Amino acid sequence: MNPFRSYVWQKVRVAPGCGVSLGCGPGADYASHGGWETSGVEEGDELGAGAFGVRRPLRFLAYRLKLEDEQIAELARILDDLKTERAQAEVDRRRTMAAFADAVAGEGFDDARAAEGAALRVGSAERLREAVVKALGRIHALLGPEQRQQFAYLIRTGRLRI
Repeated sequence: MNPFRSYVWQKVRVAPGCGVSLGCGPGADYASHGGWETSGVEEGDELGAGAFGVRRPLRFLAYRLKLEDEQIAELARILDDLKTERAQAEVDRRRTMAAFADAVAGEGFDDARAAEGAALRVGSAERLREAVVKALGRIHALLGPEQRQQFAYLIRTGRLRI
């Protein structure tokens, strides 16, 4: 495990000031220990680093782009649609691998089954490509000029992956 992630994980699991683990005892929860103040991110830290930007892209984008509530709601819908399409692509990937395995499992190579798997892979990649382009178009329409520049910067630097 990356040493930084280990540090953050330890810091997340212990509430500040009381030294009590957040998962301890009956009825103990994060709210009883001051909320999510134990995230391991100090004031002024870049929130895109570590787990926050990866696990909470909406919150990360809302902070970095200074989004308004209406923008956050619409961006949540866009990201949800993209997440659904990516989940479908993962299902298609598994079906593709099963088709390839079936093609080589028999006595002879099954060209039709392999072609079916390859066609499924291409179709899935095309649907995902269309979903990403559509999502980017919707995000572009949603953001203001300065927000677009910041969004483009996040993509260029790899802080945000589409």
